[in-house]
Amino acid sequence: MDVSDQLRILSQINDIPSLAQKIREINMFPLCAKGIDILQINTGRCCNLSCRHCHVDAGPHRTEVMSRPVLDKCLEILSSFPISTIDITGGSPEMNPHLEWFIGEASQLNRRLIVRSNLTLLLTESYRHFMDVFAKNKVEIVTSLPDYLEAKSDRQRGAGTFHKVIEALRELNSMGYGMKNSGLCIDIVHNPVGAYLPGSQAALEHEYHERLEVEQGVHFNQLFCLTNIPIGRYLDYLIASGNFDDYLSELCQSFNPDAVKNVMCLTTLSAGWDGSLYDCDFNQMLDLTVNHGAPKNIMNFDMDKLKNREVVINNHCYGCVAGCGSSCQGATTAGD
Repeated sequence: MDVSDQLRILSQINDIPSLAQKIREINMFPLCAKGIDILQINTGRCCNLSCRHCHVDAGPHRTEVMSRPVLDKCLEILSSFPISTIDITGGSPEMNPHLEWFIGEASQLNRRLIVRSNLTLLLTESYRHFMDVFAKNKVEIVTSLPDYLEAKSDRQRGAGTFHKVIEALRELNSMGYGMKNSGLCIDIVHNPVGAYLPGSQAALEHEYHERLEVEQGVHFNQLFCLTNIPIGRYLDYLIASGNFDDYLSELCQSFNPDAVKNVMCLTTLSAGWDGSLYDCDFNQMLDLTVNHGAPKNIMNFDMDKLKNREVVINNHCYGCVAGCGSSCQGATTAGD
């Protein structure tokens, strides 16, 4: 399903008010950025996996890769402004040929440096050295493990991925990742395996810690609960399974004004593989670039215009303001 079809489907939801209308009702429209604390960099859409819930539609068939000049511009911006977090994502970021160089340069800026890795790739010989690269540069690793049960996790990510993630976690634990006082953090992202909202992040984190330590002998730092956003492959799944209307209705009914106040697009700027700028990674996948006078490409970066920009929203954004709220850093309210 192409982007225009996704946007058309999301705009024609029966019996559900638009998100813009809901935000107007709480006197918060338009949403405007409060600054740029996080620069999220999508280094490309090539990946060794084709996960069922992937909003990026990443996979081995994708060829988009962020170029060295775009990455150089990211470093120039990060050197010039006090952006506190560098969040590197993909696809599989490790498949970008410039990633090792970029990590080495970015680590010298002494910011929070995150790489979102599926970990399975790190078990292949040509990518195994990234474990050492990450540790040397104090990279915070974030990985997806939809469930602590093998069958449920593999249902979303593909047969055999659960055990590969566990194997990689064991190796990283042996290097200090996830271990107390090591200074090496590895976090897990939980996505619901189905058409429903995530449960309490605090409760799930406790359960993941207990089950993974006892049953698999692995450790991690934090758990981030991420609501599945109805775009990309997850939208295909909702439609094919007959769950689309009910899921969108649940998101709408779970609308949380407090989550709107903390939505991640207020402090995040997302850079696509070609340098295009977006309010978040989800908007990136719908080709909804920043708007309202802000520059649309990182090569024309203007901090004054971007840090105060009006945020572009659509009905898929219900996923970030439902329940306890959802972001790339997990739940956004204390409701859990």
